[in-house]
Amino acid sequence: MKALSDFNRCGEELESRLQLRSSPIAIKMLEREEDIPEGAMRPKRDIGLHLGLCQAFAKSRRERVAVAMLKEDNWCYIPVLALGLAEAPDFFFEGYTNFPERVADLEAAKNLAKTFPRLEYGKYIGVVSAPLRTADFKPDLLAIYCNSNQLRCLLTGMKYKRGYVVSSKLDASGACVQCTVPVLQSGDCQVTVPCGGDRRRALAQDDELIFSLPTERLEELMLGLRHFDEIGFGYTQFAPDMRPEYPQPDLYIKVGRMLGMDVPE
Repeated sequence: MKALSDFNRCGEELESRLQLRSSPIAIKMLEREEDIPEGAMRPKRDIGLHLGLCQAFAKSRRERVAVAMLKEDNWCYIPVLALGLAEAPDFFFEGYTNFPERVADLEAAKNLAKTFPRLEYGKYIGVVSAPLRTADFKPDLLAIYCNSNQLRCLLTGMKYKRGYVVSSKLDASGACVQCTVPVLQSGDCQVTVPCGGDRRRALAQDDELIFSLPTERLEELMLGLRHFDEIGFGYTQFAPDMRPEYPQPDLYIKVGRMLGMDVPE
């Protein structure tokens, strides 16, 4: 997938197939100011105010605007450290950003600091986000806010082509970091729980999770989603029907018999 129009069409298709409440977010790391897309909002410059990165993502997915976040635009230190926009101080490595408020002792806090996802300091100057359906840049990764049933479809779609099963390390803090940095570092997909800041400051909802994936895996995902729609197992075709001895596909009956189960002939 090379043309921007292909990415945009995938954004529209994802919204339609999964009936998403908000747009999938296209995210690109910025190495130079010249990389900032023309017309992208710069919070400090354009409105004279700072945003949290979770709020920038929320504006992209809900208001469908492009937002470029450099160090001077950020109001929360967590993504500034994690994206390498500033060098981490000793205070961070000694654990004091987590102790005593979030963990019981300083050793646990130091371990959290050591394992917290971080990009190399100085490689990037910022990050830009936009709705995938209108982004005018090729993203490094995508983030999709979804409910659990939409997540089921996304995970199933990723499995279709290569049997790929998503494995995620879950953390309850720094959702803007957890849904981006591990994906950039590993090239793998990630499931993230919206953090307290995302919930309180960026209005993430109780039923929302975040599925993120590297751009290179988008075609793989779309292939799987289209396949399961075609065979009647897509998001819009899922109809709950809780009853005993429900009708089973032939494959389930065949395997059930192999296992000696009491299934219909």
